Amino acid sequence: MENNEFEFSQLVREHKSTIYTVCYMFSKDADEVNDLFQEILIKLWKGFGSFKGESSAKTWIYRVALNACLDADRKKKRAGERVPLSVDIDPYEDKDADAMQIRQLYDRINKLGLVDRSIILMWLEAMSYDEIGEIVGISPKNVSVKLVRIKEQLKKM
Repeated sequence: MENNEFEFSQLVREHKSTIYTVCYMFSKDADEVNDLFQEILIKLWKGFGSFKGESSAKTWIYRVALNACLDADRKKKRAGERVPLSVDIDPYEDKDADAMQIRQLYDRINKLGLVDRSIILMWLEAMSYDEIGEIVGISPKNVSVKLVRIKEQLKKM
């Protein structure tokens, strides 16, 4: 295996859960999540040679993953309504109070706009305002303001 391929496979192994987290925020259909994951891997591989390391690998991966999911979401909306296949796996199978609260939170988050959903997802992943701003393309101060508004919106739901 070439050095680039080895480095890329290491990077994917390290950040696989990050990529899946972003994919699951944009779809609950397992097949669609897998398609998004593959699309992101293709985009990451194409951009891997030009990644200069000016930001962290996680920041770069988030940016690529979010952009790929946003593009897919736009394409899906242009294509019209589709009937989704049923998913037999419920990631929120637990019936305890914590699991129910998490499910309620994610249901509310899914009602947010795409950018707001992306910002709150990264905040929940404990990313810094600087990292979030770099990925979304806004200032850290703007991230702070948006998060306050998003949290208020979630409370009102």
